[in-house]
Amino acid sequence: MAVKTSGNTFIKVNLIAIIMLLLVILAGGVVRSSGSGMGCPDWPKCFGRYIPPTDISQLPADYKQTYADKRMAKNQKFAKMLDVFGYGDLANRIRNDKSILVPEEFNTARTWTEYVNRLVGAISGIFLLLCAVYSFKYRKTNKLIVFLSVFNLLLVFFQAWLGSIVVSTNLVAWIVTVHMLLALAILAISISTYHMAKVQGRYKVTVKPLVSIVTLAAIALSVLQITFGTEVREKVDAVATHLEGSYRDSWVRRAGEIFSQHRDVALIVLVLNVILYALIRKSFNRHSIQQQLMSFTFLMIMLQIVTGIFLSYFALPPFAQASHIVLASLMFGAQFYLLLNLFKSGSVQGAGQ
Repeated sequence: MAVKTSGNTFIKVNLIAIIMLLLVILAGGVVRSSGSGMGCPDWPKCFGRYIPPTDISQLPADYKQTYADKRMAKNQKFAKMLDVFGYGDLANRIRNDKSILVPEEFNTARTWTEYVNRLVGAISGIFLLLCAVYSFKYRKTNKLIVFLSVFNLLLVFFQAWLGSIVVSTNLVAWIVTVHMLLALAILAISISTYHMAKVQGRYKVTVKPLVSIVTLAAIALSVLQITFGTEVREKVDAVATHLEGSYRDSWVRRAGEIFSQHRDVALIVLVLNVILYALIRKSFNRHSIQQQLMSFTFLMIMLQIVTGIFLSYFALPPFAQASHIVLASLMFGAQFYLLLNLFKSGSVQGAGQ
């Protein structure tokens, strides 16, 4: 009974961790769309405080130079690490790019937006820590749950360190993309451990290989689409900087080829998921978890298209930017959980877990 109770606790904590990870992605989207990434120039504190300031009078007179010097030191260390791994050109660009050392003016709204983002991230980290602790109840029945839970915790620490680099390098483009992909990896691992705990010891292939192959292809395409979307945003940021914030309605148009690729892949995503939806309907009954997940995925895709239209034709409204990335993450999560539910006990017509 104790093991069962602990297992139920793990499942509940894991589910909360998944929800918190999605909230982290939402908070990150709000930070990006509002331009609040440099709202706190240092990490993990914010202007050297655990509770950020609300007025510029609370900051030391030389705060700009102080944080510029700290970023310079951190960037030099990061550049040395890049040299070790053979990325000398990138390391030199970071060393020589003086723009990343130009401090932004203090803005209360942006500071607190970034602070809330970090707070949500810290809470999600606590729940992932609890997942790692409770996972040891499975050490005799499913060691993979233990390994993945502990590994996910380590991955979160790495993600936190990468977050400090994001701040230090003033949101260097490719680091933001890696940061997003790591968030998806952490989300996928949490979904995996949740599913394994739910169907403990009862795995069995229940569908034809074609369904699994198409589902895998849909997931891979979703990740590619999210990557393109992040790169579109990076390109738009570069255009916005070049135009000094003016001509906002032309930013997307000036993004160039990467925007066209993002739009074209979106159409492929839609077509592939229509095919997958037909296969799922043929293989599972209408009340199954598989059909429910596929319907949810399709809803997320439709909403993504709507927010994408808002982004393209209404000058990148911030609410659409944050919504777009959260909807993409929800779509990815639903597709991944669908894949896991294709490998479980019961008949093809089973209700799933």
